[in-house]
Amino acid sequence: MRFHGFFRSSSAYRCRIAFNLKGIQPDTAQVSLRRNEQRSPGYLALNPQGLVPALEIDGLLLTQSLAIIAYLDETRPARPLLPDHPSDRAQARALALAVACDIHPLSNLRVLERVETLAGAEARTAWNADNIASGLAAVERLLERVPGGRFAMGDAPGLVECALLPQLYNARRWGVPIDGWPHLSRIAANADGDSRPAAAHPDRAREIAAGPAETHR
Repeated sequence: MRFHGFFRSSSAYRCRIAFNLKGIQPDTAQVSLRRNEQRSPGYLALNPQGLVPALEIDGLLLTQSLAIIAYLDETRPARPLLPDHPSDRAQARALALAVACDIHPLSNLRVLERVETLAGAEARTAWNADNIASGLAAVERLLERVPGGRFAMGDAPGLVECALLPQLYNARRWGVPIDGWPHLSRIAANADGDSRPAAAHPDRAREIAAGPAETHR
């Protein structure tokens, strides 16, 4: 099992959380988005989209973080990432998709670079902060409808946290406070106290997987 990712990629971060929750330790290959390695001929031969992550597993090459996480949950059923009841599973998937399909694409590096090219660096910052804030505000309201507990769907982290925690990390990076959102704040605080999602944090991933030049940039 070989995982191709970048320490600060939200999508790769999702997969690292899932690996840790499942107790899986893949070999990791760093694909530096800073150096545009995702667009190199060698990586494009692996993943024609030129995106991270990509996972070599069971003779397959899988792309797209939620597809990777779903495959792991279906083929490595120990420590499931989804609740037992179908309605709860649907709610968990909806929350994960609200982040991965509605918030994240507008904060993707390619989009932010385009915004900066068209309107400048200040517009890029304003665009991203507004996108993250409005998206997380909606997620906070959606969290009012689910079982709750220490995490979104109970007392153990799962699929929702795989998608949500990287977005909360991005909120901190872009100056979007989450203090006014009690459900998001609760999940973030409990995740900080859980060694499994905490170990997937970009700072930890950078220390473990990146070379010296990346680690100190």
